[in-house]
Amino acid sequence: MRKQSLQFLSELMSTPSPSGFEQPVQDIVRKYAAPFADEVRTDVHGNVIAAKNPKGTPRVMLAGHCDQIGFMVQYINDEGFINLAAIGGIDVSVVPGIRVMIHAKRGPVAGVVGRTPIHLLSAEERKNPKLELKKMWIDIGAKDKKAAEKLVQPGDPITFELGLQHLEDDLVTGAGFDDKVGVFVVMEALRLLANKKIECALFSVSTVQEELGLRGAKTSAFGVDPLVGIAVDVTFGSDYPSADKTLAGEIKLGSGPVIARGPNINPPLHELIVSAAKAEKIAWQPEPNPRGTGTDANVMQITREGVAAALISIPNRYMHTPVEVVALHDVESTARLLAATVARIRPDMDFIPS
Repeated sequence: MRKQSLQFLSELMSTPSPSGFEQPVQDIVRKYAAPFADEVRTDVHGNVIAAKNPKGTPRVMLAGHCDQIGFMVQYINDEGFINLAAIGGIDVSVVPGIRVMIHAKRGPVAGVVGRTPIHLLSAEERKNPKLELKKMWIDIGAKDKKAAEKLVQPGDPITFELGLQHLEDDLVTGAGFDDKVGVFVVMEALRLLANKKIECALFSVSTVQEELGLRGAKTSAFGVDPLVGIAVDVTFGSDYPSADKTLAGEIKLGSGPVIARGPNINPPLHELIVSAAKAEKIAWQPEPNPRGTGTDANVMQITREGVAAALISIPNRYMHTPVEVVALHDVESTARLLAATVARIRPDMDFIPS
C-alpha cells in the first residue's frame, strides 16, 4: 500500500469516533480528501462530503461510515469506579478485562474494565455465567468520586484501546475497521480518480451514526440526492475455526472485495460493478443478501423516490471486538474497484431494472 495511504488508514484507526462523537476522525478525513476534491463540506449532522465534478451527471454517492461502537460514562460511584453504557452493538462477552480510553474534555483517560473475579463467584454463577454491562465497571485508578470527576464526566465517550497493528501475510488488526476501512476506501477511490476526467458527479461521504441505525447515510443521501449510491462496509470472513459457511457463506480474507446481490442491490449497477472487476482483473467474492443489508446501502436505496444502490464489502474477522482483522490487499482492491466503477458511469446509463 502507498505510504501516504497507509498513514491515512493508521490515523483513522488511532482516532476515536464512537457514534455521535465522530468529530476528531472527520477532521482527518477532511484534510486527506481536500487535495483530491473540488469541494469538501460538512453537513449539520456531521457527515463529511467530498465532491469531484459536482455539476456532472448522474450524481453518485459513495458511503463509508466513520463511527465505531463504544461506550459512555453512565455514572461515577463514591469509590471512583465508573459504570458504562453501550454505544452501538457491543458484544458483552469480549468486554471484561479489556483496556479502554475515556475521551474526556481535558484529554484521554486510560482505564480497564473489571468485574467480580471468577474465584469469588458462586458455583451457580460459574456454571451459568450471565454477562451484563451493569455488572462491570471501569477502573481509572481514582481514589474516590471527587478525584474521578476531576478527570471524567457522565456522557464522556469511551472506546476500546485504539491503533493499527500489523500481523503476518498482509493482515492488520485493530478496533474500528467496522467501518473506518470503508471511509478509507471511498476517500481512496476519490484519490484514484483525482487526475481522471469523469462524467458523473462524485460525492464520497464519510457518514456518521451508522451503528445507531444508519442515521448519517439517511440525512446525507437526502442532501446529496444521488441517482447511484454505493456503500462500502465490512462483512463476515468465514475463514476461521468453527465458521459455519451455511450461514456466512464462503468469504476469505485476501481473496478480494465482496459484492452483494439481493433486494437491496440494483441489478444494472451490480452488473456494472462485476464487469468493472473483470475488466480490471480484480478478484472478487459474491455475497447473497436476501433482505435489507443493514448497511448504509439500505437507507440510500429508499431515499426520496429511490436510488440505484449497491454494497461492496471488505472481509473482516472478529467483528465488533477490539481485534478486528482485515487484509490490506482487500482494502486496496476495493478502492480500485470502486474507482473503476465510478469511471464507467455515464449520463446515458439506465439503472431501471428490466
